[in-house]
Amino acid sequence: MSAVTIRIQEADFDIGHEIAALTKSRTDVGAVVSFSGICRGSENGEPIAALTLEHYPGMAEAEIRRHADEAMTRWPLTGLTVVHRVGRITPGENIVVVLAASQHRQAAFQAAEFLMDYLKASAPFWKREESQKGASWIEARGHDETAAARWTKS
Repeated sequence: MSAVTIRIQEADFDIGHEIAALTKSRTDVGAVVSFSGICRGSENGEPIAALTLEHYPGMAEAEIRRHADEAMTRWPLTGLTVVHRVGRITPGENIVVVLAASQHRQAAFQAAEFLMDYLKASAPFWKREESQKGASWIEARGHDETAAARWTKS
């Protein structure tokens, strides 16, 4: 049995609760790899007041689901969870959690990294950073796109 959970929400989440939900009553899970993204308080030495993330409801979930389904076919996973916040997020608050469960750690590590690379480089979110200089929209960085490109099948 495999399970994929995708949620986009304004509310914060509890990573321990998400892991418990993914593994509840499961004896086939030997590893859960988690990645949690947290809003930083500065970028390149400049203080950040907040990030505001926007998305197109329905489309963002479908795109994340498509990549989660790809991960489920590429690696022997027993489950995946992706929770991504939208709205105004201040430093120290959670932005995203990716959980990959498998019988063995290597598949879970690779799947979590694959999904996180996609989320950073290509997921349909728009991110605006607020600082003392004002607010500005943020594009994907070159190193994020390079990381995501390594997963492309040739």
